[in-house]
Amino acid sequence: MTKTARFLDMKRRGQKIAVLTGYDAPTAKAEAEAGVDIILVGDSVGSNVLGYASEREVTLADICHHVSAVRRGAPQIAIIADLPFRTYDTPETALMNSRKLIAAGADIVKFEGARPDIVQTLVGSSIDVCCHLGLEPQHHDDKRFKGRKAGDAIGLLRDAIALDEAGMAMLVLELVPEEVAGRITKSIKAPTIGIGAGRKTDGQVLVITDVLGFTPANFQHNRRYQDVGQLMLETAKAYAQDVRSGKFPAAENAVSMNKDELAIFLNEKA
Repeated sequence: MTKTARFLDMKRRGQKIAVLTGYDAPTAKAEAEAGVDIILVGDSVGSNVLGYASEREVTLADICHHVSAVRRGAPQIAIIADLPFRTYDTPETALMNSRKLIAAGADIVKFEGARPDIVQTLVGSSIDVCCHLGLEPQHHDDKRFKGRKAGDAIGLLRDAIALDEAGMAMLVLELVPEEVAGRITKSIKAPTIGIGAGRKTDGQVLVITDVLGFTPANFQHNRRYQDVGQLMLETAKAYAQDVRSGKFPAAENAVSMNKDELAIFLNEKA
């Protein structure tokens, strides 16, 4: 069974798909060992790891670099990789850049928006595609829920069906009402992965730095499982204090020469 076929089977059986973002080898290793089904190397790496002001600054080289790191950390896991902003303006450009992501270690390529033509081109070249509807971080300056009005919700449903008919393997639904996500999920063959889309999708994805609480910021759709940001701050403070006070390094952190070798060394004239 291929990696994407497994997720179709999970949808049929009603088994939820657990997805987390990941950007480096140690995190990928931990997520894979924890039983996460898919790691998403998303353009969220820009604001969460690289210090960029927005997702639009992320480059294809950035994503390829992080995909390779995740693949080294988790050789067997399924990886979705984002096509960055302006790297899929045409189907031909999308295909060229998708091949680079696959070569870096991705299994599935993701892009934003209702572009069945891109899906058809990629699928026609044996590249599995994850689409992304609702809030599109690369294209929407207004980071709010989409599809709250009936007309907009109908548009999302129609777009999802068109992408499904084009052959997408998966669909991320971001910041859409639960009822809309539920109807889309029932209307298409491809598994849906929600982020801020309620309980009725086939799976869920969250950003690992949000889950770990790297910053004080939080979101309604997120659940913080740890406060790693505070832990990092306290750890760095304790380390700096120990260095300045002479508590680190301690005797157990040092290695000494044996007495005979030390005597020879000390008797040597510089």
